[in-house]
Amino acid sequence: MRDYAKEVLEGSPRAAARLISWLEDEDPRALEHMERLHPHTGRAYVVGITGSPGAGKSTLTDKFTFALRKKGLTVGIVAVDPSSPFTGGAVLGDRVRMSRLAVDPGVFIRSMATRGFLGGLAKATADVVKVLDAFGKDVILIETVGVGQDEVDIIGLADTTCLVLVPGLGDTIQSMKAGVMEIADVFVINKADRPGADQLYAEVTTRVEQDAHIRERAWTPPVVKTVAVEDEGIDDLVQAVEAHRTFLEESGRLAEKRRRRAREETLRMIHGELFRRIRERLTANGELDALVEAIVEKRESPYRAMQDVVARWLRE
Repeated sequence: MRDYAKEVLEGSPRAAARLISWLEDEDPRALEHMERLHPHTGRAYVVGITGSPGAGKSTLTDKFTFALRKKGLTVGIVAVDPSSPFTGGAVLGDRVRMSRLAVDPGVFIRSMATRGFLGGLAKATADVVKVLDAFGKDVILIETVGVGQDEVDIIGLADTTCLVLVPGLGDTIQSMKAGVMEIADVFVINKADRPGADQLYAEVTTRVEQDAHIRERAWTPPVVKTVAVEDEGIDDLVQAVEAHRTFLEESGRLAEKRRRRAREETLRMIHGELFRRIRERLTANGELDALVEAIVEKRESPYRAMQDVVARWLRE
């Protein structure tokens, strides 16, 4: 068996791509390699780029990456796209939209399908970030699928979260709501040459100044205007992200943030593995079908069935 972990650490893009595919497919062969890569993670800085569909996140990611490359930094891009209802694959291919970056050896781009996973991310996103981290990328950008008010999972993965808003897409209303607005470390008003951009900028700025949840934080999110297709405001965005990184590092919040992330990730992995094992056992011996029939016929309740299954598993 090929030593994909060793090849990833040596900088092989093919090994990274293969391991990522295994992670997406939940192939158990990935586990051993991920275990060996773990000591080599934690060096990359992770930036999330999220916002409404049509906000220009891909163009912004593209331009942001070019700005980072000019600084000599290597970049990994995880672009999460909607799933095809037929194949389960990504409907939109960011390799096409970022074709100039795809030939840059300092950039690794991976499009991932959500495969029905909610929250704007794919199920394997966290592990893919680890692969790119061990692969040696300095900065990892996560571009989420277009999100709504409650799809805020990116905050659990990113060190800095950039929320992209656009005039004319209803974001003037969205900016006055809670939920997704409260996850932002940097607000980005993209397509700022459009009518209504100044109004949106004023609304977001006012929200930042007046929102109690935002004011309780030690960091005040800056509001940056960009016109990504024209390369306008990209340097300001890079500076805003760098300022947030400096704040996190100097205040000790970056270490605390990553400690909290490790805790949640460990619990998530334990939950996933226990669920997989219990499901396999119930399915293999036909017990699950019998339980379903009993529940449907009201001879059993799902609540009692759950308690019995868990109790039996703990005894064993």
